[in-house]
Amino acid sequence: MNMTKIMAIGDFHGDQAFVRKLAEKIEKENIEIIILAGDITLASLNIENLIGPFIKEKRKILLIPGNHETPETTEFLSQKYFPYTHHLHGKHFQKGNIGFFGAGTANMGPGQIPDSMIFDLLEKSHEKIKNLDHKIMITHIHPLNSKSEFTGFKGSTAVRLAIEKFKPEIAICSHIHEAAGLEEKIGQTKVINVSKKEFIFEI
Repeated sequence: MNMTKIMAIGDFHGDQAFVRKLAEKIEKENIEIIILAGDITLASLNIENLIGPFIKEKRKILLIPGNHETPETTEFLSQKYFPYTHHLHGKHFQKGNIGFFGAGTANMGPGQIPDSMIFDLLEKSHEKIKNLDHKIMITHIHPLNSKSEFTGFKGSTAVRLAIEKFKPEIAICSHIHEAAGLEEKIGQTKVINVSKKEFIFEI
């Protein structure tokens, strides 16, 4: 059975040197799918050289907006680097029996949207992949009552509800830099806060 190798990362805030190092690691480890979990830019100011290095080996990139960029910014990036990029904000992506669904932004910053809208986008994107063997949910903000709240920033009720209702195998989030690499279980879902610490896994 062929496995798919995936890397998830977020919160690199326009750090081009960091992107170049990640691109080298992606090539070395033969990553097939790259998940960018928001805050790709710093307040949408500079979008140059933030996606290009990832696609030199023609890998698939799934991206959502964080609170530092609007959905229009990540939509623009996905169109600019089409067909290697896929905007996962309220949408889905399927590779074999693996389904990805997501919604970005948070309740702060230039890209903020209401929490209720985050749930609606997750519900809409989950619908198309709900019967697949493996489901991976990607958000920018962390779920309510999760370990990532140790810094004092409350998580999202919508993200928590989506985990409990849709039961993804893995839920990726970022947003809280100090929580980079933090893992926990909510029900049967493995929740990983990647922030600026890449997480590599196979399904």
